[in-house]
Amino acid sequence: ASSDEDTRARKPLRLLMAARYGQLGASSRLRLIQYRPFLEDAGIATTLRGFLSDGYVRALYGKGSRLPGIAGAYARALSAPLAARRQDILWIEKEFLPWLPYAAERLAIGAKPYILDFDDAWSLRYERSGSRLVRRSLGDKFRHLVRGAALTIVANDTLLAWAQAQGAKATLRLPTVVDLDRYPLSPAPDGVFTLGWIGTPLTAAYLDTIAEPLRILAAEAPLRLLIIGAPDKRIEGVDCVHAEWSEASEAAMIARCHAGIMPLPDDDWAWGKSGYKLIQYMACGIPVVASPVGVNADIVEHGVNGFLVETENEWRSAIEALLSDPELRRRMGGAGRQKVEEKYSLQVWGPKVAGMLREVAERA
Repeated sequence: ASSDEDTRARKPLRLLMAARYGQLGASSRLRLIQYRPFLEDAGIATTLRGFLSDGYVRALYGKGSRLPGIAGAYARALSAPLAARRQDILWIEKEFLPWLPYAAERLAIGAKPYILDFDDAWSLRYERSGSRLVRRSLGDKFRHLVRGAALTIVANDTLLAWAQAQGAKATLRLPTVVDLDRYPLSPAPDGVFTLGWIGTPLTAAYLDTIAEPLRILAAEAPLRLLIIGAPDKRIEGVDCVHAEWSEASEAAMIARCHAGIMPLPDDDWAWGKSGYKLIQYMACGIPVVASPVGVNADIVEHGVNGFLVETENEWRSAIEALLSDPELRRRMGGAGRQKVEEKYSLQVWGPKVAGMLREVAERA
């Protein structure tokens, strides 16, 4: 019998995607939602339940009040136990009921087996909260959740070590990947040398750490910084242009750039990041310049698909090298695209994830 026949013959499984957000939330869209077609192909029927609405995400980035979204989320949470009981297994992004203690979460999940997914050092929000009450009531929530999970999925080695230290039964290191169908290669852009940065108003402050080398370079040669997703960010002395983020246009916006940048501080939160913007840049076939923090050092091969830099002088030298050498940009961009195709694409990881989740669900 063919593999398709085997899939149809197997018992259909029902999986609840308990995402933190809906389609507008990058972590939910990339860590869970984009795998739905692969799960369906593997005989797993999926139901998506986003805790926070798209309206909340819009408000989070400066477009309205967050209070209605929060109120609606906790009102919907009353039906969470019923939603869980209707499924065979749960795939939970970080936590099922944010800001509620483990006992409430465990009660809502009931006896259903569940899988956890982390793409950030999320436990730090509770463990290092400025509120003593939060630290006491929620500080050990993730340790209990991880110990009870049938599988804990993480985005990098830092989170993998953390999950194992919490007592995870089983783990999977799953990078945050791109759907290559959304990232067709484009010809190298013409015009002024343009650096690209994509993010949110909450992370745009990282650009301040390299403001001085950007100013120096901009004074020496034509240079533009395209900021995607943070419309109010400015760097004095640098020609900053802005593009509103949208899922439909992000790849095209990045393709307007000659190189992509990802500065990060060297702190515990940054070490938990998944380096996704680097993968986006590389998928567009452009070289990258990044801080050697956490998973960045795995994604970027220094001198091959980009540069790993720390000091202001290193940032300046790396960007200057790319600005002055189109052939270097072409070579590094090609190497980056190849690495994404081999290691960081949905086309590679989709079938793997579907197979593993089916195996976990049948074993649980």
